[in-house]
Amino acid sequence: MKREFKVECNQGAPQVKYKEAITGSINHREVYKKQTGGRGKFADIHVTIEPQTDLTKEGLEFIDLIKGGAIPKEFIPPVEKGFKASLQNGVLAGFPMERLKVTLTDGSFHNVDSDALSFEICAKSAFREAVPKCKPVLLEPIMKIEVITPEENMGDIVGDLNRRRGQIQGMEDRSGAKAIKGIVPLSEMFGYVTSLRTLSSGRASSTMEFSHYENAPNNITEAVLAKVKGKATAKA
Repeated sequence: MKREFKVECNQGAPQVKYKEAITGSINHREVYKKQTGGRGKFADIHVTIEPQTDLTKEGLEFIDLIKGGAIPKEFIPPVEKGFKASLQNGVLAGFPMERLKVTLTDGSFHNVDSDALSFEICAKSAFREAVPKCKPVLLEPIMKIEVITPEENMGDIVGDLNRRRGQIQGMEDRSGAKAIKGIVPLSEMFGYVTSLRTLSSGRASSTMEFSHYENAPNNITEAVLAKVKGKATAKA
């Protein structure tokens, strides 16, 4: 569901929420073992982890290709559950992962030491070990923006949006004014209310709504990772 932000009624940009994605794939085997003196824990899974190319699908696409009872049917859903839970905290900076495709191709179990929890933990371990090798990237939210402004202020407003990494997609006449339409990264919209009022002497107005996610530029990614690392260091 899309949310609309009335910029003229807001003193700052909405809170930025990044996401993560992967751009590469890997075939990975994960074995989880834990002997506790009595009954132990054992799970073995072979998975292919790859980017989700179907952008209409969000979250986890899980494909089960197990044949011949290599893993009992009751242990398959826990594998899916483990990967699905892992999506909530990506491997790059801890942001949610937007979409992922995981194919379970093979594995093994132990008649005594295997259970559902073992396979769920094994899936989570596989996510932590394999996904960092799949070229993870940071995604930033991109907003649709429409600015209604007197024509004499149009140049200054367009220039300001360009400085904010905005892309102008069109202009049209609107009741004696100009309507500027485009997209802009949400992270660049801090302080936009004040800027717009200054540039138009208070005569322009604008609205924003979420559009999509795009790969963040390297400098943005580095800044976000440095901030996350700094917080982690402060807590340690």
